[in-house]
Amino acid sequence: MANAHDLLDAGERLDPKALRDLQLERLRASLRHAYAHVPFYRAAFDKAGLHPDDCRSLADLARFPFTVKADLRENYPYGMFAVPRERIRRLHASSGTTGRPTVVGYTDNDLSLWADMVARSIRAAGGRPGDTVHVAYGYGLFTGGLGAHYGAERLGCTVIPASGGMTARQVHLIQDLEPGVIMVTPSYMLTLLDEFERQGVDPRSTSLRVGIFGAEPWTEEMRREIEERFAIDAVDIYGLSEVVGPGVAQECVETKDGLHVWEDHFYPEVVDPLTGEVLPDGEEGELVFTSLTKEAMPVIRYRTRDLTRLLPGTARAFRRIEKITGRSDDMVILRGVNLFPTQIEEIVLRTPGVAPHFQLRLTREGRLDALTVRAEARAGATPEQRDAAALTIAAAVKDGTGLTVGVEIVEPESLERSVGKIRRIVDLRPR
Repeated sequence: MANAHDLLDAGERLDPKALRDLQLERLRASLRHAYAHVPFYRAAFDKAGLHPDDCRSLADLARFPFTVKADLRENYPYGMFAVPRERIRRLHASSGTTGRPTVVGYTDNDLSLWADMVARSIRAAGGRPGDTVHVAYGYGLFTGGLGAHYGAERLGCTVIPASGGMTARQVHLIQDLEPGVIMVTPSYMLTLLDEFERQGVDPRSTSLRVGIFGAEPWTEEMRREIEERFAIDAVDIYGLSEVVGPGVAQECVETKDGLHVWEDHFYPEVVDPLTGEVLPDGEEGELVFTSLTKEAMPVIRYRTRDLTRLLPGTARAFRRIEKITGRSDDMVILRGVNLFPTQIEEIVLRTPGVAPHFQLRLTREGRLDALTVRAEARAGATPEQRDAAALTIAAAVKDGTGLTVGVEIVEPESLERSVGKIRRIVDLRPR
């Protein structure tokens, strides 16, 4: 069987100089395309006193203005499109739970590029042509399901379009249809794990050998939990609908040391979240993307709110982003302390007697904000074990952050489940 390196495509084989030359050529074309066809970008560039021809090097991109999610919402639904409506072949959209949804369009070429990048990602994760891939991301306006589906087909795989939900049935499908690869959110994979055990099926006995997990931050502790209890390789995939969907970056199964950005199509920067200054590789900040080859909806310096670092390539020549474990807009500021849900996740996962399902509830007591960690007990945990778990979690949060929080250990399977992105934070404070 061919090894992973023998299967690299032409883009993955570019040497550093050829890659940089290609990036600059594509970047200049993308800036011109956006300026010529998207009124928002023409106005933004003009206001900054810039023209696409002012980009003569990759470093010049830092002079151009950012794009933020609010810009997409203000131009809802089609104001950010750079091609006529008749060239659009598909629309996806965000949930719009915090305002107007963001709508993304794709031309035929965009859909083909997207399929190529997801196929590249599945191959980097250990999938191969002929594999059967169980897709448990949600289908519909969310980009996860269809993005994974067409990428797997492009690689030459058989696809089980399971979507999300009907968890008991998914367990039966995995046993009966014997997929080798599963693509799903990490939180829903834990829900499937619970269902396997509820049905008395050993999760380690399945045909699965690779899990490709994305759509939400997850920790190394969760990776270990999944790998040990399923006996699979658990690898990370990254993407966001505003840039294309899943398949912007992928962790390679041979190293599992961060996600290689497919830099021949998506140019990454990391900036200071407060000042917007571009940071050197290796420094943590907010991830920013510029699309290099998108037709329907090019994005220029889109601020993702994801916090990470850019690192040198290892398994591939492309640079890596460190595993994303937080977002600037998911950060909870509690009594002056910055807290991310993933910090709590690490504690919950290593606490005996509790399942890896938790939720953070923010309330206000008098003039002060308060945080309660609600974690599910493992099936069969005794009252004494639950009490001990609550004390352990509270002490670990105090030791790690200096914060005093409440802890409630609730019944198994009593917290809200999500087949997409899990709702970790419930903010009950008065507006």
